[in-house]
Amino acid sequence: MSTEKNKLILLCAGGTGGHLFPAESLAVVLERRGFTIDLATDARAAHFKFPARNVHLIPSATLRGRTPVSIVKTAALLTYGTWKAGRVLKRIRPAAVVGFGGYPTVPPMMAATMRNIPTVLHEQNGVMGRANRLLAARVTAIATGFRTLKNADAFQNKITFTGNPVRPAVLAAATTSYDPPQPGGTLKLLVFGGSQGARVMSEIVPPALEQLDASLRARLTIVQQARAEDLDAVRTTYGRLGVKAECEPFFPDLPARMAAAHLVVSRSGASTVAELSAIGRPALLVPLPHALDQDQLANAGVLESAGGAITIVQRDFTPERLAREIAAFAAAPDRLAAMAAAAKGAGTVDAAERLADLVMKTAGI
Repeated sequence: MSTEKNKLILLCAGGTGGHLFPAESLAVVLERRGFTIDLATDARAAHFKFPARNVHLIPSATLRGRTPVSIVKTAALLTYGTWKAGRVLKRIRPAAVVGFGGYPTVPPMMAATMRNIPTVLHEQNGVMGRANRLLAARVTAIATGFRTLKNADAFQNKITFTGNPVRPAVLAAATTSYDPPQPGGTLKLLVFGGSQGARVMSEIVPPALEQLDASLRARLTIVQQARAEDLDAVRTTYGRLGVKAECEPFFPDLPARMAAAHLVVSRSGASTVAELSAIGRPALLVPLPHALDQDQLANAGVLESAGGAITIVQRDFTPERLAREIAAFAAAPDRLAAMAAAAKGAGTVDAAERLADLVMKTAGI
């Protein structure tokens, strides 16, 4: 049983927004409850302003190749990372270690289980990823972002549904009710493809809008995230079409822009789906096609089953298909409103609080 003096929690997350955002949300709640937070991650997170006392960069590697040499190299780096993480744990002595997925979480989580430190694994996606599957048998408890989780049958006795924690900015945006477009009025589209943007959006969305009737194009307002190298082409097309558009490589206020949109077109990462459902906005979701675990397809399926989204696999995500979908939505604002309500009903805005409860219970605090 941990004492009140031992209120340090080590969070472990891969260095992308999909892993860091839910970890950040938990950190905010735990700090509010009087805990001290440290973060273990990789070098990609160096620019991320994370609310932690200390950030520990732990060596890790992703298993990509299947050749004996690549497997040995990956295993050696993970072993070295586990040794280094063990030294960090010996020094800081956390009450619990919480992992949010990605191979950078493997060394610190593995080291924690070797030292019998209470561990919680959070799986954001609708299918358990390879790194988390590697750890699942060893950890104390598993939290899930969705009520159903594929590839986790062997660990059901450890699983607690908490939902996916969302950032404070998302919780603020979630207070904005959905205002459907008026017949003949402005239709606001938000287009993005994850933290780095997606080239497919730049390739498909502008030509899709070109296929719409001029009267409908005149009603559109577009906010689109595009890669820096695609910006000029996207802006030029929208300028030629006379479409009101704001295009940037990154929008720091994306949750607020999500709340302002009538329809979102995006990838279906776990954080994106969690934010869409917390805020309650209808979406056309285009899952990343080449993921080994097809996690984005599973995530999109959950929101589609709830009635809050339509899934379009990338091979079907053509200008013709997107133009048809946008035209159909523009003619049926009541359908958009119903999807927004369904998405909102699938959201879990208190996920960070629920996850914090599980962490405290697991730590014996």
